[in-house]
Amino acid sequence: MPDRGAHAVDLSDEQRHPPDGEVLWNESYYLDFVTADGALGGYARIGLYPNLGVTWWTAMVVGADRPVTASVAYDLPVIAGAGLELASDGYHLQGSIEDPLEVMALRATAPGAVVTDPAAVYRGEPGEPTTVELDLVWTTDGTPYHYDLTTRYEVPCLVSGQVTVGGTRMDVDGHGQRDHSWGVRDWWAFGWCWASARLDDGTRVHFADIRMPGFPIAFGYLQPPGGPVIPVESLGVAEVVGSEGFPDRATAVIDPGGLELAIEPIAFGPLLLVAPDGRTSRFPRAAARFVARDGRTGTGWIEWNQPDAPDAGQ
Repeated sequence: MPDRGAHAVDLSDEQRHPPDGEVLWNESYYLDFVTADGALGGYARIGLYPNLGVTWWTAMVVGADRPVTASVAYDLPVIAGAGLELASDGYHLQGSIEDPLEVMALRATAPGAVVTDPAAVYRGEPGEPTTVELDLVWTTDGTPYHYDLTTRYEVPCLVSGQVTVGGTRMDVDGHGQRDHSWGVRDWWAFGWCWASARLDDGTRVHFADIRMPGFPIAFGYLQPPGGPVIPVESLGVAEVVGSEGFPDRATAVIDPGGLELAIEPIAFGPLLLVAPDGRTSRFPRAAARFVARDGRTGTGWIEWNQPDAPDAGQ
């Protein structure tokens, strides 16, 4: 693995961390994948809110010509001990760091629902019941990258294994990103746009446009194949928002390097997030196609956090 440099990740940080006293203190392990053609993608997140007494499980399976398959629970019990194993009410989750900063596996069986219209998630429509099984391995394909100002790191990966929906097994041979963060996570305080992708020459791209009022922040990196990690210093992200707040397309300009990307969502796996005090945020997350101005193409994931979501059509 290349030298991790100034944004080095401590091996010990792969493990869980003791919470502080903040109600919204959260620790999450986030993993996504997509095939090079966008035909199959998905993500899973195990989010621990120990001071609220709950674990969030959010998982989606999507694809260019597939309905959304969602497996979501915001009220599972807090995972005891130091690991990531939980069995409760039909949810059987096991995340494991098999080789720190090199290999992480997720094996899960959980109830889910097939939803034809992604916006039905916002409306609380139940969908067609099904079962989701994930048996996937994320193998590091690049350099893990720790953010400057917050306790969070990102790991570009290759992803392999199987996904089973309603008894239909699909092999996965793709790429993705995993991240691990710990600290206060208030989804309803401000918006952001996050994305990661692998271009067809092997370049890894990651950016996070944090839209904090009066204090915008940009994080991210470029990782050319065999080259050094280039931290993002300047970032411009814009999107065209369509019906129900789902962005139809987006652009990103990343410096240094002058990388210009046109981004087209392929398939959304959205969430409606409700705070303990009743605030809501829409969270459209999508497998996407990325096209660079120089002609390179790739696939990955992009998400927007939309507190006080925009009105439909605006």
